[in-house]
Amino acid sequence: KMAEKQEEPSNAQNGEPDNAEEGEGKKKKVKREDLPPFEIVTGERLPAIFFKFQFRNVEYSSGRNKTFLCYVVETQGKEPVTSRGYLEDEHAAAHAEMAFFNSILPACQAGARHDVTWYVSSSPCVTCAQRICEALRKNKGLRLTIMVGRLFMWEEPEMQAALRSMKEAGCKLRIMKPQDFEYVWKNFVEQEEGEEAKSFVPWEDIQENFQYYEEKLAEIL
Repeated sequence: KMAEKQEEPSNAQNGEPDNAEEGEGKKKKVKREDLPPFEIVTGERLPAIFFKFQFRNVEYSSGRNKTFLCYVVETQGKEPVTSRGYLEDEHAAAHAEMAFFNSILPACQAGARHDVTWYVSSSPCVTCAQRICEALRKNKGLRLTIMVGRLFMWEEPEMQAALRSMKEAGCKLRIMKPQDFEYVWKNFVEQEEGEEAKSFVPWEDIQENFQYYEEKLAEIL
């Protein structure tokens, strides 16, 4: 069993820059009036400090109370199109998974086949899992693979049932390997301007924690 990590994040680690002004320039906020029930942050690349804290695959996710969702959408139309970006939710409102279906997917070509891959800091909650199942049943052209850093509340029977229902609906669920974290680092994390791209530095226990969650997911599914 993994040792409990009780980290107390600073505001910046928790996805809220210590100096709010500083963070605003880097992030584009979708205005409330555009998406009435949502307060969602979108962009192409997330700050490195958010990635290092929120995506860390520890067992006890103290202070990690947001979902960061990086997505790749490959649309197989007359001309194949690939789009990518990330969503970060403000938990007072809707979750990033919901926002993807409400704002990102409708912007893709209707009627085309969409191969979607998510790299998510933690697995979906029960409500989001239901929404994922509905979307997959309704849209036969949608293929969804979800790569998760951590399993959210996996000991709860209701959560286990939700994960199984996603699999039954055709969703591929995977635990992120160290190589997947490196992929997110290269493709979705801001690199300081003018600097050589910094290579990904795996944290201690990254492989052990991946194996722990992979075993848990295999038991549940």
